Amino acid sequence: MGEQPEPIMSEEIFDDTPPPGRLPNDNATPTIERAVNSYPARRRYKPYIQTPPRIEAVGGMIDIHCHAEYGQQDAMAVAKLASANGMYGILYKSIGKEDKRSAGPMEDVNKLIVELDRWSQETGVAPIKAWGGYALCRDNKPPSRQKVETQVKAGVAAFWLALANHANTFHIVGGKVRRWDPTADPKLHSDPLPWDLALKYGHYALDPKGKLKPEYEEAIRIIADNDRALSFGHSTHQEIFALAELVDKLNFKRAFIDHPFSPFVNITVEQMKQLSRIGIHFNFTYDELSPMLGVDPGKMYAAIRTVGVEHFTLSSDAGDTVFPNSVEAMRQITGYMAAFGLTQEEIEIVAMKNPAFIVGANPAEAVERSRELQAAA
Repeated sequence: MGEQPEPIMSEEIFDDTPPPGRLPNDNATPTIERAVNSYPARRRYKPYIQTPPRIEAVGGMIDIHCHAEYGQQDAMAVAKLASANGMYGILYKSIGKEDKRSAGPMEDVNKLIVELDRWSQETGVAPIKAWGGYALCRDNKPPSRQKVETQVKAGVAAFWLALANHANTFHIVGGKVRRWDPTADPKLHSDPLPWDLALKYGHYALDPKGKLKPEYEEAIRIIADNDRALSFGHSTHQEIFALAELVDKLNFKRAFIDHPFSPFVNITVEQMKQLSRIGIHFNFTYDELSPMLGVDPGKMYAAIRTVGVEHFTLSSDAGDTVFPNSVEAMRQITGYMAAFGLTQEEIEIVAMKNPAFIVGANPAEAVERSRELQAAA
């Protein structure tokens, strides 16, 4: 691999040991402070006139974190909206009915592709490309060779480590009690759990010595060998750096960290700089910017500018009813970053080229679609 970077587990950067601390999320700047930077940005950003229901400025973009399972936004409706507004593709992190989630996404994704192609022939609108994602602990069991190989064979493009049922999630925000008590009301949500209970009920990738458990390492090796993407999910800092060591050892470049400023992940810019040296990408999401989490877009922009646009992607993480649909969410998150200073060429990197690399698509095709639409406007 040539010259080796400095060790990725520097003591001054690595500050998370089990049980993980409730790290302060200082990226949600107070309103009075935020307005000083946000008002100049919003006043100078006037690249187009909005003409609803059309969604502007999303041509060529790829959303690598779209939710469309039962009870969320409709997968086909979002695909049609994305196609009509010139997006290049969507990676469905979740899709279909909840009782089918453990079986994987590809039956629903392939059905969507067929129906979307039929719609495209009827309307003359070019269809987006669609990919499926799979959460490795979705069935509430640890990762396994069988699960990974089955989903790779089915055509899954990206895998996620534990999410809502991660011990870290239970410890920070709690969870649906039904996850550990089958008799509980399906709508009942717990308070944050003590770490010992969170570990009892949730998933965690490390053994008592702080090393990756064998089943996690095996799963990641198979994902890397098959050139698929991997998100670290809601991993703690200790897990993130253990995973990063394996990613570095495997020279695996399709690993990424979702919503890095969310309370589940909450890594610092210095940690990003360190992790970026081995090729890990950081996927900022609309969810972070939304009122539900309240991250300051100015700080998101500053992180991209400091670490380097080549290490970032922008996505929606939308689907829940409280959010705009994923196409509009893509317009908003890329618009915020452009308002604060990303150039069009840099938007192409974070919303087209890098996402295309993550899903194994052709970056040039995504950019070409964007530029053709701009030229035709």
